[in-house]
Amino acid sequence: MARRYHHGDLRRAVLAAAVEVLRESGPPAVNLRDLARRVGVSHAAPAHHFGDRTGLLTAVAAQGFDLLADALEELPPSADLLEAGVAYVSFAVERRAHFEVMFRPELLRPEDPDLRAAQRRSDQALDWAIAGFRDGSVDPVVAGAAAWSLVHGFATLWLQRALPADLGEDVEAATRAVAELLVRAAHPPPSG
Repeated sequence: MARRYHHGDLRRAVLAAAVEVLRESGPPAVNLRDLARRVGVSHAAPAHHFGDRTGLLTAVAAQGFDLLADALEELPPSADLLEAGVAYVSFAVERRAHFEVMFRPELLRPEDPDLRAAQRRSDQALDWAIAGFRDGSVDPVVAGAAAWSLVHGFATLWLQRALPADLGEDVEAATRAVAELLVRAAHPPPSG
């Protein structure tokens, strides 16, 4: 017998099941029928909330951007670019299922208003982190792209186990070690 969900609970249950499938098998394995079976509802029930697979993955990505913004907003006001970078990479590792769809426009509806709002929120949270990195001598767009490229690329390489084993198993320590090079290059110590 199918479980009954109160209004609003089915959406949350299907999203949670989708994240589980993403974590286990990646985006190709996400299927609305399978998710309906997992949460114990008719095969048509998830379509009521998401429309189709693309709608569901868009909702997962929006949730991911909101979770990323939460992680960055939890940093203390004194946090710098380095700590924001560590938080970004930690988010990617801890929320791999979300991270794997957030930046895949071919899987999403890029114009979805919830997705766009969540992206703006995470962009704003990232923007404050690179504000201290901008010293007037570097184009802010270039500074933002450099910082994001470093942490996003590092997170992706970490998740793919493509980095040297000598970096160790502690993702935060490894991120700090690598990101410090960028921070030091942007803000070299004053010469004596």
